[in-house]
Amino acid sequence: QVQVEESGGGLVQPGGSLRLSCTASGNIFGLREMNWFRQAPGTQRELVASIDTHGRIKYLDAVRGRFTISRVGAKNLIYLHMGLLKPEDTAIYFCNFVSAYDNAWGQGTQVTVSS
Repeated sequence: QVQVEESGGGLVQPGGSLRLSCTASGNIFGLREMNWFRQAPGTQRELVASIDTHGRIKYLDAVRGRFTISRVGAKNLIYLHMGLLKPEDTAIYFCNFVSAYDNAWGQGTQVTVSS
């Protein structure tokens, strides 16, 4: 079973930056992609950024140019660098590892953008 854990959330002022981290452990076979999702109160969970094992990256239009997803080498460790944060970025951010036999989620980390 794959375990996923996020860290790095918190309270930040508009225009500020945060870096989220995510690690996965356990038996991961056939890793395909690693994703960051977010969910604000009363809304559906949405895909924020994705990176696959070939290094191909996708972003939600609302964060493109402000957020950067990265992976540390071939490790099961990814980051989400978030800059120029806006109040509408406030949400719980979830990390997701997709492999051949697992679709593993973390518990989420709260990001609040407020003055």
